[in-house]
Amino acid sequence: MLIAERRSRILAHVRARGYASFREIAEVVGISESTVRRDLQAMVAEGLVNAVRGGVGRAETDPAPESTRPESTRPEYARTQSARTQSARSENQSPENARSESARPAVGTAPAATLADDGRAGERSAIARYASHLVTDGSAILLGPGRSTLELARRLTGVGSLTVVTNSVPVTTVLLEHEHVELVMVGGTLRRSIQAFVGPLTEQGLQGLRGAQVFLSGDGVTAERGLTTPNVFAAAADIAFAAAGKQVVVLADHTKIGQETMCQTVPSDRIDTLVTTPGADPAALEDLRAAGVDVVVVPLVESIDK
Repeated sequence: MLIAERRSRILAHVRARGYASFREIAEVVGISESTVRRDLQAMVAEGLVNAVRGGVGRAETDPAPESTRPESTRPEYARTQSARTQSARSENQSPENARSESARPAVGTAPAATLADDGRAGERSAIARYASHLVTDGSAILLGPGRSTLELARRLTGVGSLTVVTNSVPVTTVLLEHEHVELVMVGGTLRRSIQAFVGPLTEQGLQGLRGAQVFLSGDGVTAERGLTTPNVFAAAADIAFAAAGKQVVVLADHTKIGQETMCQTVPSDRIDTLVTTPGADPAALEDLRAAGVDVVVVPLVESIDK
């Protein structure tokens, strides 16, 4: 069993129960207690679970299951109260106040999730420009989630007939209107933090597929561990993506080089090409080259082509 899959099962069990002992987790997941302790040590460090005597509990940032939460904190209660408030307002509201209220955001709503800019749009633009030249007309490629792969998707509109397999909602949105792109959306459980589908259904959907290239991004790249991500759910999906590509291309700006996080997705000996930007740690790049990775450092360009 892969580390990411194992830890995903552990996390799901702890979240469902609120608390689990080492022995209980070992029996549920089907691994030894020593392996459980190693996994939990890493998961506690990442803030995914909370260490307690004899086992672990749900992290403080995790919401309790709705069945155990006070009625006033449940979604259906909030919806009922909101409806009552709106009804009361409509009975006594003047036209002027009605227009004023309509301009305000609805209570309990939030703006749609976006991949917020982190100030490195220019680097991603340079990386995507180079990566787009690796794609040939008539080929089939796979795109994982992330800002760099999303930028690459925007540049694929100039490529001829193409098949793109992805689990990324933003990538799908970008390519929807381009008829020359045959779009294959791999479903599963939506992970809103990365705006992508993950889980067993996603991994099963990728089995049997084969693409000329798979383009992936992550939070760290080193010669020792390859490409890594802190998200156990995304890691398992990325592993399945890597297995489906003949050539693995990693897109990572200079801040990711020499860094590593909890979950390995692609070992360095499986990475064919790394596309990065100036400023990356030279020693880390040399180590990656020594590991057999074709390292490409692309010059910076403006984020918007002229």
